[in-house]
Amino acid sequence: MAPVESPRTVIRTYIATQGLFTLSTSVIWGVNTLFLLRAGLSLFEVFLVNAAFSVGDLVFQVPTGVVADTLGRKTSFLLSLSTLIVSTLVYVAAYQYRWGVWVFAASSVFLGLGFTFYTGAVDAWMVDALNRLGYEGMRQTVFARGGMAFSGAMLIGTLSGGLLGQIDLALPFLARAAMLAITFVLALAFMREARAQRPPLTMRAFGDRSRDVFVTGVSYCLHNPVVRPLLFASAVQGLFLMFGFYSWQPYFLEVLGQNAIWLAGVVAALYALSGIAGNALVGRATRRGTAPAAPLLARLVLAQAFVVTAIGALGVLLQGGRRGVLPFSVLVGLYVAYGVLYGIFRPVRMAFINPHLLPEQRATALSLDTLFSDAGGAVGQTGLGYLSQVTSIPLAWLVSGLVLTAAHPLYRRSAAADEAEAAEAGRVPPAPATAPR
Repeated sequence: MAPVESPRTVIRTYIATQGLFTLSTSVIWGVNTLFLLRAGLSLFEVFLVNAAFSVGDLVFQVPTGVVADTLGRKTSFLLSLSTLIVSTLVYVAAYQYRWGVWVFAASSVFLGLGFTFYTGAVDAWMVDALNRLGYEGMRQTVFARGGMAFSGAMLIGTLSGGLLGQIDLALPFLARAAMLAITFVLALAFMREARAQRPPLTMRAFGDRSRDVFVTGVSYCLHNPVVRPLLFASAVQGLFLMFGFYSWQPYFLEVLGQNAIWLAGVVAALYALSGIAGNALVGRATRRGTAPAAPLLARLVLAQAFVVTAIGALGVLLQGGRRGVLPFSVLVGLYVAYGVLYGIFRPVRMAFINPHLLPEQRATALSLDTLFSDAGGAVGQTGLGYLSQVTSIPLAWLVSGLVLTAAHPLYRRSAAADEAEAAEAGRVPPAPATAPR
């Protein structure tokens, strides 16, 4: 990445990377389900294809984290961009020539591979760079600003994708491939990475080093009493995350009673705005004198479960009944509320987990955390997708909300372990401060 000269340079580079990557990838997010339905897939097949993405994430998550920890974060980022470009173009070809569900599923696996090269690598680069420079600011503030860049880019990307999709649903995918190609050229030309001294890599040395990083990182996470509950909480939350994001599109438009593709882009943009609002509230939610991060996470995940349950329950009550702008607006309002809660939740969670990870295997550990989420996503999209097909999408949301409550005791357990660890070390568990950096 850019030359590491100061914490400010690191933070600006991190935010720019988050924004540019998200702008490129998010163009399809608001119309992806509608695109697959238009390609001739059934609702269940749509979620099978999305589950294939989660399987790709699941299989490749930790190995690509090892790549980032051994070959470098920039290499991992470039591999991400190139893989996503090719996979997105295969999506367009499968749509145009009606190649069917299995080609979409295979391409989704490689889309998952592309995203795994990205996840963990950039976050690990930022945290390690700030640590090396002795940065004393609060990490959750940096994560929140990165979240704002993510949500702002998603706002522009999803809104643009909805407008392009109104013309032709293939256009957002072509736009995504083009922007990813531009991002690749810019990253290749301008990204710089400050590396530790490493011996020259041979294939055997890479294999040995990868194995060491993998075994050490995974073993540490699974045996750490603070981190382990967080991993299982990721799996529980992952059951809903991907399913929820891609199922609201046909669900909300059905309640509205109109096939207005552009509105899907608008709702996705509103969700992005809700994320920005949540990120902006991180400082207020974690001000001095409040409870440490882990209990706050437990309360936030319980609030998310309540909102998801309400969205599902409202849809169940509306089945065979009233449709129109009013119930549609209520659903969108609840979904925006969920976005605000998640916008607060994610930076606080990232700031909480990172101090408990080993620096040398940080990208691997963060990838392992995402792996658990992807495992939940693969199960959730298949199971909830089938439930949506045989019953209804609202009922699947209702079930999701009830399942999400299982994450609450896991965060409570992590909080108790953190408090015990703090007491043993003679420190007070940190209640994050708000001062922006």
